[in-house]
Amino acid sequence: MNGPALVGLDIGGTKTHVRVETPDGRRLADAVHPSEDWAAEPVDVAAQWIAAVVERHRPPGATVAAIGAGAQGCDTEAHCVALGHALTSAAGVPSVVTNDAALLVPAAGLSTGIGVIAGTGSIAVAVGRAQDGAALRFAGGWGWVIGDEGSAPALVREAVRAALTRNDAGGPPDVLLPVLLEAFGVASATGLARTVNDNTDAAHWASRAPAVFAAAERGSADARAVITAGGESLAGLVGVLLAGGTTTTDVVAAGGVMTGQPSLFAAFRDAVGRAHPGLTVHLLHEPPVAGALALARRAAQPLS
Repeated sequence: MNGPALVGLDIGGTKTHVRVETPDGRRLADAVHPSEDWAAEPVDVAAQWIAAVVERHRPPGATVAAIGAGAQGCDTEAHCVALGHALTSAAGVPSVVTNDAALLVPAAGLSTGIGVIAGTGSIAVAVGRAQDGAALRFAGGWGWVIGDEGSAPALVREAVRAALTRNDAGGPPDVLLPVLLEAFGVASATGLARTVNDNTDAAHWASRAPAVFAAAERGSADARAVITAGGESLAGLVGVLLAGGTTTTDVVAAGGVMTGQPSLFAAFRDAVGRAHPGLTVHLLHEPPVAGALALARRAAQPLS
């Protein structure tokens, strides 16, 4: 293929989705690979990482015209701008970088709105000029050890806490504890506490998130409470952004847990509806990388 190409990247905590298209939207490449060595800082190193991924997926004969990227860990507007400048220098083409959650709004075909992502991590990002002039505003995203409510590891964290609390109190049995014991491959509540504390890698916790939803489907009141609380906490991030001056009518939700577990999305949607009845909540059906390509297309426009 000879001619210009646009590259979009959705760089998450566990995987990077790369998509390459012609300016008229013809798909040239679409690939996913691990993000294990990704770090958003320092920006020069991060820019080189992105440029290398772009080059790896550039179709033979294609000339990259612009790059759009949404990156996990790029959590302030100043950081995103700096990384965008560094990527422009590293790749030699116009580049735009934003937070990975900020891709949700353009991926949904919107120019303004609030994106809420719940997957390996969770964060909310307002896209569009707020009253103070900021193009991006962030809420949450503090990491699963202290926050990231509604994310896969945080749901497991709260489920383990609920199960162990019930076990200590000697209350009526709930199916959550035996489901978690099976998921972690341990035989007792003590073993559950030991395994989660001995291995604090987020993936060790996040991979067990389906067990929480399975327990809820089997009638666990504790699991249902954890899921409801996760959805409410994510809705609370929307409230933080609105209170900080964001004006919008649309909220776009995505992320592996949000899109893969209808009960979490329902809890989130219902909580937003109760607190902010004027907002419309959308579940993103396009992959977020579509938003990165929209950014690349805008970046390339001055050249066309």
